[in-house]
Amino acid sequence: MPILNDLQRFSSPGWWREFAPSLHVEDADFLAGQAVAEVDPATAESLRAAILKEGYFQLPPERWQLPIAGLAEAVQRLSTTDVPLPFSFVYDEFWCLYFRLNKLIEAVLGPGFQRLPDFWAWLVNPETEESGWAPHRDKGSRSLFPDGSPQSITIWLPLTDATPLNGCMYVVPADRDPVYGTPRDGERTFRYQDIRALPASAGSILCWNQALLHWGSRSCGRASGARVSVAFEFQAGGVPPFNEPLTNPYEIPGFDLRVRLIGKQLLQYTHMYPLSPQMQMLARILTR
Repeated sequence: MPILNDLQRFSSPGWWREFAPSLHVEDADFLAGQAVAEVDPATAESLRAAILKEGYFQLPPERWQLPIAGLAEAVQRLSTTDVPLPFSFVYDEFWCLYFRLNKLIEAVLGPGFQRLPDFWAWLVNPETEESGWAPHRDKGSRSLFPDGSPQSITIWLPLTDATPLNGCMYVVPADRDPVYGTPRDGERTFRYQDIRALPASAGSILCWNQALLHWGSRSCGRASGARVSVAFEFQAGGVPPFNEPLTNPYEIPGFDLRVRLIGKQLLQYTHMYPLSPQMQMLARILTR
């Protein structure tokens, strides 16, 4: 009964603790020690200006007080056991990454912003010359307010160094994209010279609005290591949900909700990451 065995394993906090003993699963003491990083007014204003003008910003590595290398190792271990990588979000630390950034996100989206049920983890393997996601806009022009400010954003965090050789992010800055924020944003009319590579050290912070054209490049066998990264999406308060359920970003969800949300990720991205019949059945059970 493999499906029942997998269900028992994946639904057990104890099994996940054994899988990555250095990480935490619903550890109250660990979570109580987490703090939100402060953002001074001048920085907040510069971030808002950058995302309004160019559609994105990039910050150097944060003082995370979290084991960034250990999180990358957990993702890498999942990949060797053929467990879908979004299961990394069973661990407290992956939620704490974004909890720590709440003030930064609030600076961009305003008070009352919400956490969308949209997240993922990647391992781009240069040995097989894998790539990140193809050029796309997360939600397109519908995710912008009339003044061009974002209704929703993506926060992308590299857990290993992201380089042009292992598949770093590329963007077309909003002010260099003729169809950005318009009904024609499915077209590709930008100049190649305006493409911008965003190499980033492990622990850096990349944020873009969801109308920005972006992609992860193809890796190369000459790269020194894999690109491991995670992303999460957020939306402003007071606008209709882009997806449900929305959750309070100042509350880290319990294990049961995490597992349900992970199941949802697996099902909603099957067009990009097809599931075996057994894993698809498991994901459906987990979302109940």
